[in-house]
Amino acid sequence: MMSTPLVPPFTRETAIAKVRIAENAWNSRDPDRVCLAYTEDSFWRNRAEVFRGREKIREFLQRKWDKELNYRLVKEMWAFGENRIAVRFQYEWQDDAGQWYRAYGNENWEFDKAGLMRRREASINDKPIAELERRFFWDAPGDRPLDHPGLINSPE
Repeated sequence: MMSTPLVPPFTRETAIAKVRIAENAWNSRDPDRVCLAYTEDSFWRNRAEVFRGREKIREFLQRKWDKELNYRLVKEMWAFGENRIAVRFQYEWQDDAGQWYRAYGNENWEFDKAGLMRRREASINDKPIAELERRFFWDAPGDRPLDHPGLINSPE
């Protein structure tokens, strides 16, 4: 438990904690929970989709997790500033035909004074992988275990 609030201006410690909290929320696959981290009028760019608002975020996340089965995500803080955090991430998911994918991406986040995200811009690429190439194994939905490796030393 952190004694420092996770609001701007960020320190290295609070930025890393903010990223891990976001990762845990996304790994819950609960759109109602996740969308509460964003302002009511939050701006999003996710791949080719651009939209605004918490309700649109919730709808997007519901569609995402209806399609991306067995989703497991790892995020890492790349850089931070006063009210911004840059994140790199990878996640694995499976389509309804059984094909596995690993998604690689970067996100730029901007926060309001209360610590809610008011802007999220994500660039993401998917790569089909064989089941034997998977790296992310934990009970899901749920948080990545603290002893599960992150991304810094991953080969790709």
